[in-house]
Amino acid sequence: MADTNITPVSSSDSLATRSNYESSGGSNSGRRGNPRLTLDLVTAGRWHLSFLRSFAGSLFLNNTTAIARSIRRYEELWMPLIAELSKAAPPSDAPMILPPEDVHWIWHCHCLHPESYREYCASRFGELIDRPAIFDEENEEYAFGRCREIWGLRYPSEPFDLEIAEDDEGGASGGDLFAAVARCGSLYSHFSDPFVSETVYLVFARRRYLNFLHISRRFEEEKGLRMVPTSDILLMWLTHQSFPGSYARDTEGMGDLGRRVMAFGEAAAAEEAEATRRVWEEAFDEPYERAGAGIDPAASPSRVFLNWEAAEADVNRTYKGLHPRFLVEVCVFFKGRWQEKEVKNLDKKFLRLRTVRCHREMKIDQPVSESSSETWQRTWHLYCEFGTRGIALELRQKEIGCLRNSKLLKSVVFQWNDLLRAPTLTLTREIEMPVTAMTSITPPVQAPYFLKCVPDRVTDDGGAMISDVILRMNRYRPQEGRWLSRTVLDHAGRECFVIRIRVGRGIWRRGAETPTAIKWEDRITEVREGPWKYVGGSVGTAPGKVVGTATPKKKDLQEKKATWCLSTGDVLTIQWEDRLEIQLENENSTESARLLRGRKLRYEVKEVSPSDRQDDEEVQYSTLVRFTSEHPDGKATALLNLKLFAVEFLPEEDAVLVLLLCMAIIRTISEIRREDAGGLLLRRRVREVKAGTRDWGSVILPSSSSSLSPHLQPWYWNAEEVLASAEMHDGREPTSKYSPADGKDLLYKQAIIP
Repeated sequence: MADTNITPVSSSDSLATRSNYESSGGSNSGRRGNPRLTLDLVTAGRWHLSFLRSFAGSLFLNNTTAIARSIRRYEELWMPLIAELSKAAPPSDAPMILPPEDVHWIWHCHCLHPESYREYCASRFGELIDRPAIFDEENEEYAFGRCREIWGLRYPSEPFDLEIAEDDEGGASGGDLFAAVARCGSLYSHFSDPFVSETVYLVFARRRYLNFLHISRRFEEEKGLRMVPTSDILLMWLTHQSFPGSYARDTEGMGDLGRRVMAFGEAAAAEEAEATRRVWEEAFDEPYERAGAGIDPAASPSRVFLNWEAAEADVNRTYKGLHPRFLVEVCVFFKGRWQEKEVKNLDKKFLRLRTVRCHREMKIDQPVSESSSETWQRTWHLYCEFGTRGIALELRQKEIGCLRNSKLLKSVVFQWNDLLRAPTLTLTREIEMPVTAMTSITPPVQAPYFLKCVPDRVTDDGGAMISDVILRMNRYRPQEGRWLSRTVLDHAGRECFVIRIRVGRGIWRRGAETPTAIKWEDRITEVREGPWKYVGGSVGTAPGKVVGTATPKKKDLQEKKATWCLSTGDVLTIQWEDRLEIQLENENSTESARLLRGRKLRYEVKEVSPSDRQDDEEVQYSTLVRFTSEHPDGKATALLNLKLFAVEFLPEEDAVLVLLLCMAIIRTISEIRREDAGGLLLRRRVREVKAGTRDWGSVILPSSSSSLSPHLQPWYWNAEEVLASAEMHDGREPTSKYSPADGKDLLYKQAIIP
């Protein structure tokens, strides 16, 4: 495409423009001023992500011998075949056929080096060999099947699927193509954030990519410097390159972009990044980097502390009381210099960032002098739960003679729903002439579940709390049995499960109570789905549906081993000979899983606290790691805090299993140490912080300033501070006075301290 056809796409385009684009399949409908592309980059981008994901973690990418064999198959078998078929196809139409998977990967990597691929095709075949634009599974399956038939007839002695021998692990290989394939091995990790595949993000990325092409000419004047693409623009550029025919037609007359744009895998020089920002801002008067679109995606804070990956499936949708948790990435930019006649008044002004809903205690302040600039400067970068609804920016002035109070001068609000309706996921508001604020977000995506278990009243065999209220309702019919109870709260403080542990038998009635302890192996744990059904104040009955149980086997004290049989089919074994070892097995699953002590893999904490304190904290945690063909080195799917009974887990991990594991481990540790681990014996309702005051994990601030606000750190960096109850927050020690109806302490300690 000629350079004159590449025109900038304004960030103020209407939502209707985006809708027209999507409804037309991404092709240009002839609207004046719109850029023209011969490839639907939005659909192609989504396919490209899926293609990269299919190779993520593949052993093939690290097997030099297998890659060398695939390169041979690509050069000697596939390219001559597709070149012959291309000559018989209509002009500008690639044959609807796809090669074996290993060859397909080599072909893809070669296409990502357009000049090299173009020269290769011209020298060998006299024309550019294009790849077919196949973006749906049905046509893709047909294209693979058709190729398998042709391949078998053309190359009967060469298997269609690559056969990798067990000893194919070494061997050195060289050549430009091999180096290109090696560089692409980590490509998916740069685009693995789950919001990247969202349509609204890809539409926005396409717009920015076209603007990027528009300003690329200006870099001819920047001697020795190259443009540095952001992650969203890089995705669109690589997707465009992966279809050589379209890329050649659409960039005709633009010269070799590879000489003016930094390629994937190359380190960006600071002056090149700054030059790109400057040219972009001069052309469009907007920040170059956005939420979810940084210059160095590998250094994204979400990869540092957020276990934030695209959920393959949510196995917890069957639990009606469990609500998914959604996160957005947020960036706030400022531009303009504050004007004040009296400098002393300017020193008293500051900006405050708050959320529209949730976490009323959060007040992030910034002096106006630090947000004054002639260019766009990013002031805040944070992650928010979608339930916060938005952010409010307040311009305030300190009151004379009072250090704590301040006067509100102006407030502007950015609602998430308004930002999602904006064509570019950004909105601009004027704070004070000529200072302007711009907020950018990513599409909300499902994040890991985050649950906390809190103590509650003792219940009877039927699930009703031991109370005079229940007795009166049941006409003073005795309540039988004693069960320790825990209420499970989600990230928003909603009750979603009730956990009960059977500890004794006996009855409770007016004037008498005669409970007795039961054996260890009879102390079953059950998880019930849903909230309490309250009948008077905080007194109520547990939900009736039991969704999981953990049954302890008789303890083998000589072997120092405890075994739990879970209703999920898993068997939990805990041994404590020299050190505590936890094993998890499931005969019905082909996958292996391990429970590792401490915060491991994605949850590992580095340089957060002094080493001695961190070692003490590691004892509180266990990480559930699953090993699959896609994750041979293990993938952390859940983190358990055994002191505060808090758990975080991916949507693909069963909530009931995680809760049962946490409870079984806490009970066993209490048995081993002969002490009440994790407040297990606490049997009264603990007052929690009022919802909306200090919500766990509702806002996360990845910058270093978060050390000043522990509530804004990832919860497992400082769990006791983030998850503190109202009593702990107020500095009051919880009391241990219980009603006689609950039974004496000995009833609950008997299985722990014989």
